[in-house]
Amino acid sequence: MNNNHFSGQPETKDTVIIGGGQAGLTLGYLLSRQQRDFVILDASERVGDGWRKRWDSLRLFTPAKFDGLVGMRFPGDRLAFPTKDEQADFLESYAQRFNLPVLSNTRVDNVERSGESYLVTAGERQWSASNVVVATGPEELPKLPSFAQDLSPTIRQIHSTEYRSPGQLQDGPVLVVGAGNSGAEIAFEVVRSHPTLLSGSPSAELPFKHGRTAARFALPLVRFAGLHILNLDTPFGRKAAPSFLTHAAPLIRTRIRDLAAAGVEIVPRITGIQDGVPLTAEGNPLEVSNVIWCTGYRHDYSWLDVPGALDAAGVPVQRRGVAETSPGLYFLGLEFLYCAASSSLPGVGRDAKYLAEHLAARRAATAGQRQDVG
Repeated sequence: MNNNHFSGQPETKDTVIIGGGQAGLTLGYLLSRQQRDFVILDASERVGDGWRKRWDSLRLFTPAKFDGLVGMRFPGDRLAFPTKDEQADFLESYAQRFNLPVLSNTRVDNVERSGESYLVTAGERQWSASNVVVATGPEELPKLPSFAQDLSPTIRQIHSTEYRSPGQLQDGPVLVVGAGNSGAEIAFEVVRSHPTLLSGSPSAELPFKHGRTAARFALPLVRFAGLHILNLDTPFGRKAAPSFLTHAAPLIRTRIRDLAAAGVEIVPRITGIQDGVPLTAEGNPLEVSNVIWCTGYRHDYSWLDVPGALDAAGVPVQRRGVAETSPGLYFLGLEFLYCAASSSLPGVGRDAKYLAEHLAARRAATAGQRQDVG
């Protein structure tokens, strides 16, 4: 889909969307309904690759009835939990159905202000745009503890971004570091073929069993709370937002008692490396053959060269996705952008609609100013 060329002049667009996942695609659909001149730049080879590259057995936590995007429902059994490949194929079908202008294999190298517009550079191509929307999502670069480099080279270590199946692992015990949902799901799979230890403790667990019954009765309530109660317009949501950004999500499908019943040994958190092996907070070395780091991700905005767009910690300065100091710059798909569901499939549609409406208002205001000048 990508035809890189260098014309010597930037291509002019009204809006450039960076990221072709569910957030960028949803906004693209809405902008296409406004007949905007826009492009979606995506670093992956195919639309949906962000899902395809996850581990082989991954299924979504949300049922299919919540996994569609604005303008297109997810097909099939409404109470089923799609596989990651089914979700990836849905995103690809969505882009094709609405003929969204996605340029794949296009990794953005730099975004900077250029007069009243933004200059976006990706390889040998450049775009000049009045608006730039950063929709790269909540998961980018793996986050590892600094002491991971001290692990013995005889121990196979991978981050959850690299994990696909137990076949990647050496014989012998496996330590999964991080008791969030990724860690719990991976440990539950790995224990079938390897002695498995899980380090850490979950922030919380859902108080009901995940599955079709929950999809029918309980998960709609969770969705409602994530959209309409836990948001930045409610006192409860504003109070809860910091903990959502700093703590792992509650365990959803695989809980601690499920892990214990399957034979996973729960150990204290890992605080360092001693003689090449992981060391627990209690000072116990763990003799393992493999370590899977399920320690989360970090954002990399090193390519965003827009003064004031990020705070001292590198976090976007924005309100509901609208950059506070950089007119025309937007963010979409971030954790708690507006509500607890903002980075998930059930929540991305509302945030995208808000930005689409803001972009429409900005265009109308700009047109009005031009008429006044004229």
